[in-house]
Amino acid sequence: MPIIISDKLPAYSTLKKENVFVMKNLRAQTQDIRPLKIAVVNLMPKKIETETQLIRMLANTPLQVELQLLHMESHETKNTRIDHLNNFYKTFDDIKKQKFDGMIITGAPVETIPYEEVDYWEEFKEILNFTKTNVFSTIHLCWAAQAALYHHYKVKRYFLDKKLFGVFSHQVVEPTFRLMRGFDDEFFAPHSRHTQISEEELIKVPKLKILAKSEEAGVHMSSTENMRQIFIQGHGEYDKETLENEYLRDLEKGEDIQIPKNYFVEDNPKKGITIKWRGHSNLLFSNWLNYCVYQETPYNLEDLR
Repeated sequence: MPIIISDKLPAYSTLKKENVFVMKNLRAQTQDIRPLKIAVVNLMPKKIETETQLIRMLANTPLQVELQLLHMESHETKNTRIDHLNNFYKTFDDIKKQKFDGMIITGAPVETIPYEEVDYWEEFKEILNFTKTNVFSTIHLCWAAQAALYHHYKVKRYFLDKKLFGVFSHQVVEPTFRLMRGFDDEFFAPHSRHTQISEEELIKVPKLKILAKSEEAGVHMSSTENMRQIFIQGHGEYDKETLENEYLRDLEKGEDIQIPKNYFVEDNPKKGITIKWRGHSNLLFSNWLNYCVYQETPYNLEDLR
């Protein structure tokens, strides 16, 4: 089954060309099935790029997914056309009386700013509180994972000596946890950040389980036992060229940026990119939709508590 999106959304034509199964709203309405209601809070500046990456992941399952894109009303978006937001996005105020099977909250390029000084922090906290009662399972990515851990559990982050940048090997810590079903003992994921949540901080929270970690990149995935809250510090949704584009952008700005580790063939940008995270990333989102959402969420969303 596909993900249901408007055929006017830029991701629709992109993913159709890739042979990813996406479905127009009209066709979905003729199928006798309740689609999973999934909301994506897109905090990234290049929203079209990020929404396409996430839709690609969510479309790779046998489940029908109805997607709602959200942006922050308290933040002025400068890198996405206003007509795109008006046509395809809603704000939290628009949906705060609704309930969702699942939600994904993306990362954001604000990690060097204290949480309370982020211009949409109050609205962001409202969304986090909303997920506890109105969303069955929420994935928090990168900055959103760190910010949510801070808000919900007072887990603090710390700054790294240099940017963690590249594709890193991770080890599965909880192989029998349903979200990790089918994962190899070792898998890869991209990271691009200046901050980290330490393992020592996480193990102080009895409600949280560390699912996967890396010697170089630290804790990658953690979750509550009931899988209602999932925290991921990496970017499995990234496209093949995403880190390369970040690297070239920072070079152009004159920043002291290192070549992304374990990304280019022989660490040489002229030799192309080796993609080694796609399979496990698809498995992650497939497991989430199946085991954390579809198998557990109430059929009638009004029963969600």
